[in-house]
Amino acid sequence: LMPAMAQADVSANVGATTNYLWRGLEQTDGGPAISAGLDYSAESGFYAGTWVSNVDFGDADIEVDFFGGFTGKAGDWEYDVGYVFFMYPGSDMDFDFGELYANFTLDSLTLGVATLANATGADFGDSLYLSADYGITLAQDYELGLHVGSYTGDFVGDDLFDVGVTIGKDFWTVGVSKLNEGDDEVKLYASVAWEFAL
Repeated sequence: LMPAMAQADVSANVGATTNYLWRGLEQTDGGPAISAGLDYSAESGFYAGTWVSNVDFGDADIEVDFFGGFTGKAGDWEYDVGYVFFMYPGSDMDFDFGELYANFTLDSLTLGVATLANATGADFGDSLYLSADYGITLAQDYELGLHVGSYTGDFVGDDLFDVGVTIGKDFWTVGVSKLNEGDDEVKLYASVAWEFAL
């Protein structure tokens, strides 16, 4: 008999948002974004995928991400460690960079860390992003999300601190986000996302 193949899942996702925010920073100059992605996950905990979105900063118009990592459990904590590379095809400003990341989840709390691993741009320097997220289940299956993040290092210049609150259900989310300085206005956004098994 042939050995049974390890189970694996492949899925696709599509989404749209009124304002693409990444760590509190606008990626589409306050405008909307449409995104799509493919994900592969194995029974072993290994996963890999890609994700694409429009952007609007510098001379960049599109973002393409490639990522891979492992998920598992250590005691009561679930972990997710991996690498992601952010590419901006067509840009002459050398924005491409990669990060190593790790997320640790206990019940409704997730603690995260991400650090710059490599960059094609000569002036990227170092960076470190620390975050904490907490989810609260509400009535009628609504979920409230609370977020705080701290971004430090040469990559961002002045240290940034972002906070956010979301409420969502099923495929939609609405939220608010605020940075401590720079473009420090409160940003409102609404997003929808769907995932399909392939």
